[in-house]
Amino acid sequence: MPEVIRSPKVYDAVIVGSGAGGGIAAYVLTKAGAKCLMLEAGDWWDTAKQSTMFKWPYEAPHRGAPTPQKPNGYFDPGYGGWHIPGEPYTSAPGSDWRWWRTRALGGRTNHWGRISLRMGPYDFKPYSRDGKGFDWPISYEDLAPYYDKTEELIGVFGSAEGLENTPDGKFQPPPRPRCHELVIQKACRKLNIPCIPSRLSILTQPLNGRPHCHYCGQCGRSCATSSNFSSSTVLIPPAMATGNLKVICNAMAREVLVGKDGLAKGVSYIDKKTRKEVQVRGKIVVLAASCCESARLLLNSKSPTHPDGLGNSAGMVGKYLMDTVGADGSVGFFPDMQDLPPHNEDGVGGMHLYMPWWNYQKQFRHELPFSRGYHIEFGGGRGMPSPHMFSGSHRLLGGGYGLELKRGCRKIYGAFMSFSCRGEMIPNEDSYCEIDKNVVDEWGIPVLKFHFKWSEEEIQMAKHARETFREIILTAGGVPLETFGPEDNWGISKGGEIIHEVGAARMGADRSTSVLNPYCQAWDCKNLFITDGAPFVSNADKNPTLSIMALAWRTSEYAADQVKKLNV
Repeated sequence: MPEVIRSPKVYDAVIVGSGAGGGIAAYVLTKAGAKCLMLEAGDWWDTAKQSTMFKWPYEAPHRGAPTPQKPNGYFDPGYGGWHIPGEPYTSAPGSDWRWWRTRALGGRTNHWGRISLRMGPYDFKPYSRDGKGFDWPISYEDLAPYYDKTEELIGVFGSAEGLENTPDGKFQPPPRPRCHELVIQKACRKLNIPCIPSRLSILTQPLNGRPHCHYCGQCGRSCATSSNFSSSTVLIPPAMATGNLKVICNAMAREVLVGKDGLAKGVSYIDKKTRKEVQVRGKIVVLAASCCESARLLLNSKSPTHPDGLGNSAGMVGKYLMDTVGADGSVGFFPDMQDLPPHNEDGVGGMHLYMPWWNYQKQFRHELPFSRGYHIEFGGGRGMPSPHMFSGSHRLLGGGYGLELKRGCRKIYGAFMSFSCRGEMIPNEDSYCEIDKNVVDEWGIPVLKFHFKWSEEEIQMAKHARETFREIILTAGGVPLETFGPEDNWGISKGGEIIHEVGAARMGADRSTSVLNPYCQAWDCKNLFITDGAPFVSNADKNPTLSIMALAWRTSEYAADQVKKLNV
């Protein structure tokens, strides 16, 4: 038998995962006086010492291009990607799921887009609106105070707009729109499409010792000055400063350990450096490993009291998996923006404006061929262009090479903009994950097998988004360069591609149809909590990270209170 190391210490809480949900859990629980142990599958990541945000592309191999070891680019913090060597996953025939995982302290918060949107009142009760999907067991009013706390802690810029189902928050001032953004905003006004300041967790004013953003535009590299939010800079350091948090990196969680009473008693993990199994104990266990990884842990945690996996007595673990609907890559060329003189385009590493969903009344009257909403994100300007931004540009250069080619490139530089939609997927029975009984990873842990399917609802949403992009481009005096049609389902994203997977261990008011109660506490195991995206009941058009953190804060306060009352 392989050697098993059993830690003698019993922590108040063992937290699996160090990203948005795990970081909030650690922050709240340690502030409440709980002694916590955090397990992270990746390496330690110190942005102040390890960030490469100030380096030029020519200082990196292949100018920072992606490699198998750095699939998101040389400058990306930590390690992760769609396919991690030694950590496979599988897809069922007919399914094409893409699963992004990050292996670094802070998880995906090191390199996310930092779009921080509150879900609105309609988003918590979608079934009551249109009879599709499911209602949450909580309302916007239940979560609003925790949105407040989260925004005040992490720092979110934005503006009060009073828009329907796009709740305002505790905002810092937004940065001024840049030239290309003003062009699109003007066109949107003609079309009666709201185009408002974005809501991003990037500081425009100093906060809690963190300086405001200096507009280097390198947010994807992890911010060395902590001006934007990541768990590894904003949540974990103050939790460690309490003296109540210990972090163990390179700890690949295998299963939640369960006692004879059916309660969680700790976590088994593989030390990736020694390849030995280690068992740690805790009075409560908090899973925040990411939606699908937490579902995998539950399904692999089988015991006599939980023969089908922990929390799975209703057979709901892994079911109703959702991702955001994406329709990316629509590009417009704008002749009026050719030959612009160099000018100041300082700003954050993301969009200063965006278009929230606006067609609620048409939804309610069933005038649209889909039932839920989407918002629009767009980008452009004179920064380092991505490859798809120059798609079709060869037709505009008119040939030539050498000096003629350089002049042509300078002429059209900054005259392209790209558009994307982020829309709500309605949960369906054909989308779920389960354990693949025939495949294990290099640590001997059974892997996930994915089943996924878009419904006609989501495909029609992608079509509508493409038509809207085209209308905006034309109204702004641009030329659409990208076309998508029914033969490719209007260019809808692949499942998992937007990296907003949620819902694999949903909360509910009825234990026969859910995994967790309204406080993200397992029905079957009262000292087990989940604070990542797995508890989501629906997946609104809003990017989920801010809601993950607000839910995690609410759950962690509840867990601390239940411990004090000796209920867990």
